[in-house]
Amino acid sequence: MVRIKRGNVARKRRKKVLNLAKGFKGTHSRLFRVANQQVMKALRYSYSGRKQKKRQFRRLWITRINASTRSTSNLTYSRFINKVKISNIALNRKILSQMSILDPETFGKIQNIVIEKTAG
Repeated sequence: MVRIKRGNVARKRRKKVLNLAKGFKGTHSRLFRVANQQVMKALRYSYSGRKQKKRQFRRLWITRINASTRSTSNLTYSRFINKVKISNIALNRKILSQMSILDPETFGKIQNIVIEKTAG
């Protein structure tokens, strides 16, 4: 049987893993076996982290909208969103949150429109 040397392929594979492990502490970034385990774990965390990021941002937007609606017009978040949907205003939570922080005047106008449309 012919002898097969894996030198090039193996080195490339190990180098790829060690490059992914850059920034890890101590042995976790220097020794291949440990680095490989840490990289696999980090990739698992990054996958779930991408899902959690979406949840966390939505929670943040909801909290911001709730705070600004309660402070200006004594509406709760759920009632405000309900009235926004009834009024056919097609703004999502991200945009409403940004408006409440960066442009409170416009956000106040939207609140007034929502309250007027659903009052009658």
